[in-house]
Parts: sequence; structure tokens; C-alpha cells
Amino acid sequence: MPVEPEPSPWVFPSRADLAALPVLDEPDDEDGRDDAADGDRDGTHDGSDLVAVGADLAPGTLLAAYRHGLFPMPEGRGIGWWSPAHRGVLHLDELRVSRSLRRSARDFEVRVDTAFDEVVAACADPRRPHGWIDGRIARAYGDLHRLGWAHSVEAWRDDRLVGGLYGVAIGGLFAGESMFHHVTDASKVALLGLVEGLRADADGAAGNRLIDVQWATRHLASLGVREVARASYLAALGGLLEVPTAAFWQR
Repeated sequence: MPVEPEPSPWVFPSRADLAALPVLDEPDDEDGRDDAADGDRDGTHDGSDLVAVGADLAPGTLLAAYRHGLFPMPEGRGIGWWSPAHRGVLHLDELRVSRSLRRSARDFEVRVDTAFDEVVAACADPRRPHGWIDGRIARAYGDLHRLGWAHSVEAWRDDRLVGGLYGVAIGGLFAGESMFHHVTDASKVALLGLVEGLRADADGAAGNRLIDVQWATRHLASLGVREVARASYLAALGGLLEVPTAAFWQR
């Protein structure tokens, strides 16, 4: 089971306060992050998505942020805390799997948590467009992984890591951070493995789990991701956090 870290000294806005934020609908043209989009980012977000700047990336701070509906991304020399007005989510029964992807999946082996640091390093490759993962982020999520909260789902071929994703699992929520591929379909196979793993127990089969991808890109929308209003996401979050940890992470 995950180890609960020391609580954060920082105070985040409540979910109710975040839900009450206005939606400005004024896109920001910053490059932003790929957010599990495998490099396919629209590069825009609502002007109210950035909620605060500051604090730290200690494990207790990160977990408190996710529990409040926030996530971090570097903002200049500091850390920005984001709660998108239009949240990208994937319900487990809405993943779109083409016949070609099903066939392709046979050529990969899906593993869990066998190469977490390598997955983060591949996602942080500076040659990728709109890169946002720096050393601070990599170290912070490595710490969360070693406490049992952050996980990687990996696609392997011929005993070589060729794709994968990582994120944070709290109760019935999986907050996806980023994904990568070195061969065609490898990241999609990792996502398919994630969905099938989360659906494998009673709570997953009953629809009590959710994958948060933060922003819905064109690439992710093609896989079944859709947008929900910030207030709707935050209203559902409390219940998600109460769902038991998936057996998928305890293998």
C-alpha cells in the first residue's frame, strides 16, 4: 500500500473555491505541456486554468494538490498549480480501440512499475515539442513512485522499453502526466493496458475509476477523451478518492 508522506505546510484552495472560479475563455498561447498526449498539444488553455504559483514539490504537497483538483507545471522559475476550466477525462468504458490497435497490441508486452525512472526520462526528452518536464518534476515524481503513489505502465518489445506513460494513482483517480513512444502504437498500447488493468476489479468494472488527462488534445480525443467542466470534475473528485486502490497497482 502507498505510504502517506508528511503533510504539506502549504494550503491550497478548497474544491468548492476552485469550482467557483470564473471561466474566462481567453486562451493563453504558452506552449504548455503534452499531458499524456504523446507530444500532440494544442498549446492553448483557458485564462483561468492557472490558479497559483509557488509552494514546493514535496510528496505531501503533490498529494494535497491532486486531492484538491490541482496539478503542477513549471512556471518560469517557480511552480504553477493548474485546475483546467475544461478538464480532459477518460472514462474506462469510453476508450476507443481500433482493430489495428488490437492487432498491434499483440506485439507488445505491458509491464507495470518496472522502469518508472526510464519512462519519466523518455517523457522528458528535450527534443520533444512543448517539453515541460524538468529535473525538479522528475525527482518529485520519482519520490512519489518510491512511496507507492506514482506509477508507470510500459510497453516492451523484444525486451526493450519502447513506450509508456506515468501518473499518480489516488483511490479511483489516475492522474496521467505524460506518455511517449519510440515505435508506432507503443504509447496507445500502454494506455490500453492501463484501462484494462483499472477495469479488472469490481470498482473498475462498475465505472468507479477515472483517468484524468488534464487537457483534452486532438490526439487524446481520438482515443475517447472528452472535456468536462471544472466544477463537474471537482464535484466527482471526492467520491473518486474514496474508491479502494486498484489491485492493478499491487501486483
